[in-house]
Amino acid sequence: MTDTASLSADPLARDWWTGVADGRIGYEVCRDCNAAQFYPRGRCTACGSTRVETRQAAGNGTIFSITVVHRPPSPALQAFAPYAIALVDLDEGVRLMAHADPALWIGARVRATFVPFGERIVPRFVAPA
Repeated sequence: MTDTASLSADPLARDWWTGVADGRIGYEVCRDCNAAQFYPRGRCTACGSTRVETRQAAGNGTIFSITVVHRPPSPALQAFAPYAIALVDLDEGVRLMAHADPALWIGARVRATFVPFGERIVPRFVAPA
């Protein structure tokens, strides 16, 4: 696996990927207007405040959209194909793109797991146990 320090030059993204490697999904909440947002930006997209804090999602949500990738974007990822990518609405009110069990469907309740994919650990959503 790649050292998380080399995953991004952006400290907010680097911190997010470090959290994922430790089994956590972070998102931001504005201290001024209470808006939740993903991906981390360091500034509220609703009111512009820089008073945002990082919180950890419980990892539960609902599939908003899902697709199966048959032709990966690089030869390094060919060994993983086919794999599913989903938009997941987390219970905390944010939507993120992540890997998913290809047997899932729109509207399915899911929970996050964390798996190796290429050079990284990534969130992968599966049906609740």
